[in-house]
Amino acid sequence: MSTETPLPGSRVKPATVPITFLYRLFPFLSWFPMTRDTLRADFFAGITVTLILVPQAMAYAQLAGLPVVYGLYAAFLPVIVASLWGSLRQLHTGPTAMLSLMSAAALIPYASTGTEEFIALSVMLALMVGILRLTLGLFRLGLVVNFLSHPVIIGFTNAAALIIGLSQLNKLINVPMPRTEFFLSDLWVVLQQLGSAHWPTLMFGLTAFALIFGLQKFLPRFPGILIAIVLTTLVSYFVGFERSSTVPMDAIQDPSVKRQLVQLSQIKSQLKQNDAVLRTLQAERSTLEQQEQGSELRRMEVATQIEHKKALNKVLEEQEFKLHVYLNHIDLARESAADGSAMFVAAGLRPEGEPLGIGHWRFAKLEGDQIKLTGGGEVVGAIPAGLPGFQVPHIDWKLVLPLLPAALIMALLGFMEATSISKAISAKTGQRPDTNRELVGQGLANIVGSFFHAYVVSGSFSRSAVAAREGAKTGLFAIISALGVMLAILFFTPMLYHLPQAVLAVVIMFAVFGLIRVKALIHAWSVNRLDAMIGIATFIATLAMAPALANGIVVGVVFTIVLYMLRNMRPRAEILGRHPDGALGGIDTHGLAAISEHYVVMRFDGSLNFVNVAYFEEVVLEALERFPAAQAILVIGNGINDVDVSGEEKLRSLVQQLKARGVELFFSSLKRQVMLVLEKGDRSGAIPADHIFKTKELAVRVLEERYGNH
Repeated sequence: MSTETPLPGSRVKPATVPITFLYRLFPFLSWFPMTRDTLRADFFAGITVTLILVPQAMAYAQLAGLPVVYGLYAAFLPVIVASLWGSLRQLHTGPTAMLSLMSAAALIPYASTGTEEFIALSVMLALMVGILRLTLGLFRLGLVVNFLSHPVIIGFTNAAALIIGLSQLNKLINVPMPRTEFFLSDLWVVLQQLGSAHWPTLMFGLTAFALIFGLQKFLPRFPGILIAIVLTTLVSYFVGFERSSTVPMDAIQDPSVKRQLVQLSQIKSQLKQNDAVLRTLQAERSTLEQQEQGSELRRMEVATQIEHKKALNKVLEEQEFKLHVYLNHIDLARESAADGSAMFVAAGLRPEGEPLGIGHWRFAKLEGDQIKLTGGGEVVGAIPAGLPGFQVPHIDWKLVLPLLPAALIMALLGFMEATSISKAISAKTGQRPDTNRELVGQGLANIVGSFFHAYVVSGSFSRSAVAAREGAKTGLFAIISALGVMLAILFFTPMLYHLPQAVLAVVIMFAVFGLIRVKALIHAWSVNRLDAMIGIATFIATLAMAPALANGIVVGVVFTIVLYMLRNMRPRAEILGRHPDGALGGIDTHGLAAISEHYVVMRFDGSLNFVNVAYFEEVVLEALERFPAAQAILVIGNGINDVDVSGEEKLRSLVQQLKARGVELFFSSLKRQVMLVLEKGDRSGAIPADHIFKTKELAVRVLEERYGNH
């Protein structure tokens, strides 16, 4: 049997394409043949998305702890692959804010951001996420995303958006920010430095904010982000916003400042040595763990040494950051030595809130014995031109297992994000997305991208929404946007040198703050407070555990499972009476009288399985305690969906227990699958066939005739 799918862009009655093995293997074949209208719509949609994609890709790369060019790499080949093998034609894949931050958070414990080792681990993590998504798609396991309940998603998304946005605050005011295991403490350090904000940097950020906000509100058809980037980059170039100089340590004339610099250099050197020792110890531990026989004492010694080195690194990193903040506050004045070389004299600590004087400098960073001084703001700097080359990702096998939980969470969250986007867009376009095929497309995109220096990618809500709004008909629009990125990599990277970092921070803030949905939590509270509390708990846990965002999701899922188990362990059960109109209702809920003192009618709204069958027995016995003269109990079971072996065993035991007390157990309104189990159980003496009624009305009438006059 074959089904048919209409081709997009046809003016007449749509042509049809049989879904054969070829079309399953190459889903992009369903785009063809294309009409002129389709090509035109995809072309203009692709150009529009490119104008958003380029600045977002650079901003998200920095969020992931990578040089900006790696965001452009992730916005090239992965976009094409996901478009060709994905399910929804308007879905745009590429770097996203949430997965960028999660990637950085997962890797920071193992490498310093921006280093070659960190870049290699980012690419390896993309490969792991891709393999996991591809596996889930091939085995049609897309339903696993259902473990993430709506309150958990809302709580996590709100917290993640807040964390991502606030993580850019230090770039907006140009002050140092530590990267520790606790985001809230890092943010507090930044807030303490508000008085030392670099005002020109803040002005660039606020100007970009005003431009993007104003254009999106009053001229939404214009690419507000691109216009803000072009204008601020031009102004940055003409006013000389970036003013930096790299000098040897001997150029610093102040002895006290030089001592601080020497101490900072020693700390950096010690950290580098510790990292090398840590890698050696971790490799030795991995080797010892693989050996079936070995020195248990040596394993303990290695584990102790690793923990000691990690603790020492934390202390050194705190000292390094404090020195960096102190040096950043020192106002350095440039003077000329007798031989004409530059020397810098400390003019003292700048008071809180006082801007840097004209012609004055401040410490930026230390590399070896070279000091980078800056008299202006931070810009993107040089971006390597040229397309990414093919390179097999380096696999650090000792980190595969430690990174696996984060990779799995990222795979599921990215897929969940893409699925929610697909459903929102398909509701307007009428196209039915295939979640498992989307998993395959997203998985292939990450796998292929990892061989061309790309980090983790996923579906983007903002870019997909723009594509749908611009009338994209097929995935060709995404390929056009990727080709636009290719042109940017090849020809336009020198023009982005003077782009202020604060502007990229604003781009990220705009992208993520729009994801915060307080009304959704308020609505959840009005519908079900327990579910809303899970969303709030997820929000708090994600904030408290940041930057390890995956832990917040785990907390939410655990709470969801616990609540689900509690609800199933004690499902709704109530003794029934009659309303004045004859309808049945709960005697406690509606204040009704019981139908009879001689038989009890009750409702049980849960399956009879090992989780709640003990509770079923409990409510039946409690009903007998309330009505001791009852000689029969009727259970209306239209809410019972299944009975397992534990349930059937407990029923047989309960029937015998009730018979000993002279009480009969009856059922009505049972579903077919439950009847089959009870019919099989009848052979072993569970519920006799004459104790099961098709409808509750018939059951009540029979019980009234049999027990009503006793």
